Amino acid sequence: MRIINLFLISFIFFCCNFTKAIAAAPTPEQAQRTMKVASQFMLDKVSYRGGFVWSYLPDFSRQWGELEARRSMIWMQPPGTASMGHLFLDAYHATGDEFYYIAAERVAGAIIYAQHPSGGWNYVADFGGEAALEEWYATIGKNAWRLEEFQHYYGNATFDDVGTAEAAKFLLRLYVEKLDPKYRPALDKTIDFMLASQYPIGGWPQRFPLMHDHPNKDHGDYSSYITFNDDVAAENIDFLLMCYQVLGEARVREPVIRAMNSFLVTQMGQPQPGWALQYTPELIPAGARSYEPKSLHTPTTAENIQQLIKFYRMTGETKFLARIPEALAWLESLTLPTKPEYEGRSHPSFIELGTNKALFTHRRGANVRNGQYYVDYTPGNMLAHYKSASRINVVELRAAYQEVLALKPKEASVNSPLKVMENAALPRYFTLGKVSVSDLNFRAQKTTEAKNLTEQAAVLIAGLNQQGYWPTPLYYTTNLYKGFPPLTKANNDYAATMVGDEWDTSPFPVDNPVMGISTGAYIKNMGTLIQYLQQQSGQ
Repeated sequence: MRIINLFLISFIFFCCNFTKAIAAAPTPEQAQRTMKVASQFMLDKVSYRGGFVWSYLPDFSRQWGELEARRSMIWMQPPGTASMGHLFLDAYHATGDEFYYIAAERVAGAIIYAQHPSGGWNYVADFGGEAALEEWYATIGKNAWRLEEFQHYYGNATFDDVGTAEAAKFLLRLYVEKLDPKYRPALDKTIDFMLASQYPIGGWPQRFPLMHDHPNKDHGDYSSYITFNDDVAAENIDFLLMCYQVLGEARVREPVIRAMNSFLVTQMGQPQPGWALQYTPELIPAGARSYEPKSLHTPTTAENIQQLIKFYRMTGETKFLARIPEALAWLESLTLPTKPEYEGRSHPSFIELGTNKALFTHRRGANVRNGQYYVDYTPGNMLAHYKSASRINVVELRAAYQEVLALKPKEASVNSPLKVMENAALPRYFTLGKVSVSDLNFRAQKTTEAKNLTEQAAVLIAGLNQQGYWPTPLYYTTNLYKGFPPLTKANNDYAATMVGDEWDTSPFPVDNPVMGISTGAYIKNMGTLIQYLQQQSGQ
């Protein structure tokens, strides 16, 4: 008993000292040293010629962006290559260490390599060359059942998933940092791309240059449609406004105004005053992927209401507020009852044109060969990867509308970026608190139990391993590509799973995640340490 008691006393003593060590405030020097070791590892061991994907096995035998990637590939969607560039500039601002500026330049080299001749970016680039990328699309991409955007290689650039906007903003930041003229041609090409790709009505297609060669011949090529999905218009407006303010690019002002007005002309009339995910050039609502039917879309409607409020604050023009009450009332009328089949969600995502009925998407089969998505009026058994019901807080939207309605036009637009060009500066930090859009592995990470910034910094400093990275559980993986699937019936039910059978190359969750390397986790952890440095310096 005495031995047990001594053991308990020793164990408690150890735990107390360990807790004190973790809770003790690290010095700024410790934080900066940890940041540099982790960054050196990412540059020297993880990066491929300055570019990054999203996650890696420690031996680099496998790596992933939205799909499994080859070692020579780099990803543009956040938290990929451009997001890493933003982080390095953030670290440069926080520390003044030229190491991070040089790191950002390495990223810029990869981004400029990946830039399409038209000026934008695809989701992914391959240092192995165009033929290697086409072969990847024809194998891994083509067999990702639920990721239809990778099943066909267009060979152009995309605004989808913020990839082009993220790279564009990074090049702008890097150029403005020291006005190095070698970055201006790529930046100018990007601005030209955004202006050339804009429709006269003010919206943008999902992809450009327009190709019109979607492989599914039963419906039009949605990549050419005017697109609101994934904040295409909002992100492009944001970038062009930065160019207007920081570079004095007066030529972008009129396109920004046209883009804002496109939100007005695409809002439907009564009795369905909402928005669709995308529109034909004739402004007719249209479908996109097989699980995105031709319909009105309640999440897009909620997002566009927020954008209209923002536009009023930029212009003071009441036309941007005029029809918000109609859209709010329409959303309120669509509120779902509390039932298990809606999985705690408040609104149907897709609303049939004309009838105002909720549409629900489902699937049957097991892979790209025998699988099929379909639409009906029956709730329940929703897709795991793309729900037919959404969470929309109409109360918050209405409160935001009421708040801005109380502002007179001059009050609302007093600090408008459309009215102020002199002495405008970009934000010092771009990645703090904002890391990922699409990375499932990062989104699945558990939040830290540390109670404050000091504890978080201490945990991160202690948690960096000897190799120089933060081991991160990889909650998602993919099947290895094994060829085009045979034409056989599905053996199991994959209606509500993230992946089909063994032929499907789509990502799926695992019960026992392996530890790996995550760019998203690195960016988030570096952001925490940057915030800690700010706190310590009194910023």
